[in-house]
Amino acid sequence: MKKYLEIGKIVSVHGLKGDVKVEPWCNEPDFICEFDTLYSKDGKKKYRIERCRVQKNMVIMKLEGVDSVEEGQAMRNKILFMDRDDIELEKGFYFFQDLIGLTVIDADTKKIYGKIKDVLQTGANDVYEIKSDEGKLYYIPAIADVVVKTDLQSEKMYIRPLEGLFDED
Repeated sequence: MKKYLEIGKIVSVHGLKGDVKVEPWCNEPDFICEFDTLYSKDGKKKYRIERCRVQKNMVIMKLEGVDSVEEGQAMRNKILFMDRDDIELEKGFYFFQDLIGLTVIDADTKKIYGKIKDVLQTGANDVYEIKSDEGKLYYIPAIADVVVKTDLQSEKMYIRPLEGLFDED
């Protein structure tokens, strides 16, 4: 599992004092504001957050050392990463990036349906997009009635599909 996970992208400058506008790549924009420090992809560059707030589903943040419009503009298009060790997820919650690539297996028959290609947020519950070896796409709801076990160590997810989820017709 990767130590540094993508959390958002700086898309523009906000104001005249170097504040930047960040497009959040997480469930809730205010999640980003829980961090004191964000990182570059390899973790070598640290971005200390002086202040942070959510505005219209975007995050406005002031990064230490970014004090002008020009310095903020230079940060544009940078992707910000969080250190997975800075947050503890509740049991049964996972980072999307950890789920993508898991092999999806029927918990009862051991039939392999494919690999998780994407996690879609629909509002009511997340939906896992599964791609079979033949290239066919399937969609399963990320609910307890379907997902039996998620094993990140073995890169497998065991499911009991609802009737009709994997029908060919």
